[in-house]
Formats: sequence, C-alpha cells, structure tokens
Amino acid sequence: MKVLVTDHIAEAHIDVLYGHAQVDIRPELTHEQLKEIIGDYDALLVRSKTKVSADIIELGKNLKAVGRAGVGVDNIDIDAATKKSIVVVNAPTGNTISAAEHTMALMLALARNIPQANSLLKSGKWQKERFVGTELRNKTLGVVGLGKVGAEVAKRAQAFEMRVIAHDPFISADYASQFKVNLVSLDQLLEESDFITMHMPLTEATKNLINAECLAKVKPTVRIINCARGGLCDEEALLKGIQQGKIAGAAIDVFPKEPLTDSPLFKEERIIVTPHLGASTIEAQANVAREAADQVLMVLQGQPARYAVNAPKQG
Repeated sequence: MKVLVTDHIAEAHIDVLYGHAQVDIRPELTHEQLKEIIGDYDALLVRSKTKVSADIIELGKNLKAVGRAGVGVDNIDIDAATKKSIVVVNAPTGNTISAAEHTMALMLALARNIPQANSLLKSGKWQKERFVGTELRNKTLGVVGLGKVGAEVAKRAQAFEMRVIAHDPFISADYASQFKVNLVSLDQLLEESDFITMHMPLTEATKNLINAECLAKVKPTVRIINCARGGLCDEEALLKGIQQGKIAGAAIDVFPKEPLTDSPLFKEERIIVTPHLGASTIEAQANVAREAADQVLMVLQGQPARYAVNAPKQG
C-alpha cells in the first residue's frame, strides 16, 4: 500500500503507517503535479493547504481513503469522494483544547486591547488612557455551536465567572446542562451577549449565519470572535457594524479564502486578526496527525474508521 502526504506533517506523528505502507511526504507538490501522481496511491493525508478537488478524486483510481489532519474538510470534495467509494476521515478531537485556548486568548485580547497597546508602546508611545478595557467577570458569553470546542470554551469562560448561554439546534437542553450552559434561541443570544464566539463547521446552512440582520440585534458593546471557519460571519456586515459604532470589536482567526494578506478588516484597529492559529500548537499538530493517520490505516486494513465524514457506497 502507498500513502501520499501532501502537507507539512512530521514523520514522527504518522509513524503508525510505517511498516504497513510506503509513505511519501511531498508537501511541495502543486495541484497539477498531484494530479499526475495521485493514481499511484491508496490513501492521501492532508492538512488544509491541499485542495482535494473532484479532478484529484477522479484521477485517484486506487484511492481508498483521504485523511484530514484537522477538523474542517471544506478543502475536500466529499460528494466526489463518496461517489468513488473513498472514505474521508478527519481528526475532530486532536485540536479541541488548542482551539478553545486560542478563543480565550482572543477574547482576553479583545477585552483588554492587548495587540493595539503592544503595537503603540513598541512604536514609542505610552498612551494607557486609550486602552481602558472591560472585565470578563459577570459578562455574558454567547456560544454559537456547543460541540467539542464550544463546550471547552464554555468551561473556561465559567472559570472567569462569566454567564454562558448557547445556541445549537443539534443538542438537547440536558446535554447543555452538563456544562452549566442554558440553551437559547439565536435571537436571544444575540440580544443578551457581551461576547459572541462561533464553533461550528461551514455548511450551506451556516454560511453567513451571523449576517447584517443578526448584527442589528446585538448590544453596541458586544465583541465577536471567530476561531471556527471563515464564512460563518458576514465580514462586510461585521466591519460596517464596527465602523458605525454598533459593535465594539471583533477577533478573527479564519477567513473564507486563505492565505489572506490584505483585507479591509486589517485596517480597522478594533479588529484583531491571526492567521488561522487555532490549531497551531505543538500538541495539536501532533494529535491531529496521529488521529488522522490511525484512521487512514484502519480504512486501508478494511476496518471502520472512528471519524468518517461520509458513507461511501460499496461496489
């Protein structure tokens, strides 16, 4: 069996594959080069850079599995893989803590104006009066999507003595109560929250879930964080709301198109941006690589994967 790795993944993190398959690590491949060789491989292991599009799937005549070392699979054409009986697996638990901690870091940075103060002081200006912040204690955090990451954020926010409410149509009130979180409607969450954080996949149903109509309902002191997926929040509406003083600030780690090096968002002082760092810790990178590699091997050995994101028809 042959496995191709097309993004930067350390060999030590996928050592489970060695001894069972030939593993070729080639992160420098272009899309065209990938098309030329994909037919030789039984499995493909990627992060977010490689686009596993329909043409790649079609040319992968021997492909049995595509593994995503991470949570989101929007860089993989799931429908095309399913039609070709290729199992797509991801690693939904490996970066949970890193994503939750980055969310908290951005929340604190927003509350205390840390990036702006750091930049100004390093430019030689001491202007502490410009950066009066706000405490997290006694504020309401609205979590949109109470999955693995959302629940970890909720627990950490409660350690700061925040009140936490959540909106998630796919979970029960009993489940939410395990995390001491009250489930509410999206409208109630928008109206009551001092901070709003999003934790859900990007789908047709969630694209621009937080739009201009939603943002018209929030407090002018609200701060919004997105460490999940670009496209969940209408960036144009968000920027307009901040510029008009209807939203206090935002912190964004993810964008609809990445990498991104220029955007109107970058010019607004009240918006903090980071280059998709939610899973960028030593621990998370190791965890998601191992989790994805484990499942790729399971598929190649004819076993059911723990985290398959599709159900390919056989035969």
